[in-house]
Amino acid sequence: MKSDIEDGKVSTVIVKDLSRLGREYLQTGYYTEIFFPQRDVRFIAVHDNVDTQRGDNDFAPFKNLINEFYAKDCSKKIKAVFKSKGMSGKPLTTKPPYGYRKSELDKNNCEIDEEAAAIVRKVFEMYINGYGSFQIASRLSKEKILTPTAYFELKTEGNIGILKPYHWSDRTVDKMLTKMEYTGCTVNFKTTKKSYKCKKTVYNPREEWAVFKGTHEPIISESDFELVQELQHNKRKVQKSGEPNPFSSKVYCADCGGKMYLCRAKSLNEDQEHLKCGRYAKDKDDCTAHFIRTVILKSIVITEINRLLTEIHDNEEEFIQRAMEKSNKDHLSDLKKAKKTLSDNEKRISELDRLFKRLYEDNVSGKITDIRFDQMSRDYETEQDQLRKQSAELTVFISDSEQKSDELTKFMELVRKYEIITELTPEVMNELIDRIEVHTPDKSSGHRRKTIDIYFRFNLASAPAEICNTDYCKKKKAI
Repeated sequence: MKSDIEDGKVSTVIVKDLSRLGREYLQTGYYTEIFFPQRDVRFIAVHDNVDTQRGDNDFAPFKNLINEFYAKDCSKKIKAVFKSKGMSGKPLTTKPPYGYRKSELDKNNCEIDEEAAAIVRKVFEMYINGYGSFQIASRLSKEKILTPTAYFELKTEGNIGILKPYHWSDRTVDKMLTKMEYTGCTVNFKTTKKSYKCKKTVYNPREEWAVFKGTHEPIISESDFELVQELQHNKRKVQKSGEPNPFSSKVYCADCGGKMYLCRAKSLNEDQEHLKCGRYAKDKDDCTAHFIRTVILKSIVITEINRLLTEIHDNEEEFIQRAMEKSNKDHLSDLKKAKKTLSDNEKRISELDRLFKRLYEDNVSGKITDIRFDQMSRDYETEQDQLRKQSAELTVFISDSEQKSDELTKFMELVRKYEIITELTPEVMNELIDRIEVHTPDKSSGHRRKTIDIYFRFNLASAPAEICNTDYCKKKKAI
């Protein structure tokens, strides 16, 4: 209609009332008072008794404002309904994630769709085994597996409308790997709209999400999901050979902290493949030469993992008890101090609020000058902001410290999966090893000796030698 008006094809616009033209106060006023008059278009709102041919209607602007308020009020009510539903643990999305379908017994819940769930499990398994998102997408495309969009169309409409139903992208894989819903959770309030006028989607920070665990059957275990999130934070370089590198994003230079990268070529046999410091490779002044052959590193890691597995399987209860005792001993003192500091901070923040109030009253009564009031107010605000920031950090520290037992439980669940390791795969590395640090060679004895530090996952790296007969959690091996 707007295009026809601009082309001179329209002489009169008739609506039932002003709200049918629009509920946005400024835009509706623009059309009725500027756009239509400039193009000699007569505007009639029947029920509101508006006719531009009879002159301006003084009540029309107020009517537009009331119409906008009605839209705003409706938006508030709808948001309140969604907020209540979302906080009750019911999913706000109408479409269940790929791998699930709506439950026939409860439309507000979902159940596993085994055909699609098998693909989800395959994607997570491949990623843990060292394949990148692009490699996974290429494999799925070659195997003619329907994309989530194509699969949904096939199941709901009986046919596929998209042109490339088998074209998986790395972006689709990455999105799948970050969905907490696969662990059996319902996650609400991931996104929001800026306002009832602006429909642009805005992603909420993670702390504003509402997460409800155990609302439906999981496809992926929590330990595997957390492992994938850790791996995604350390993106791995895809090898041209297509063969996954078990040491990808796991080996670091102990001196500069930089990653060590795999050197693999057709001209090098397996015994010649090696890892070297990335910073030294770029600039020899940034670090010293760090070099270790992968065949030697594999042998060391396999030996230490099997030694750990043997010790745990032989006396699991003693290992857990010693690990817990050491963990409590290491963190109990810091945890106690953190809780006391947090309590003191909260008391001081409350005290500052009272001082603000008293300061304001003294200023109003004339006991202190405006200059003195401004100066003291700024000092109090600065102190309060610093205390709040410190309290937030302490809260995170306390929460992490209290989860040590949970981390040990998860580690034990992973260990029970393995009896003995004969081959070092990306899956084994990703599940058990947090990082490996390679030190610069020591030649003082006349022999080239290198120290390797192996750190296991779930914050067990700081555990001392007395946890077991050998220092598994921070094992140093000279080669």
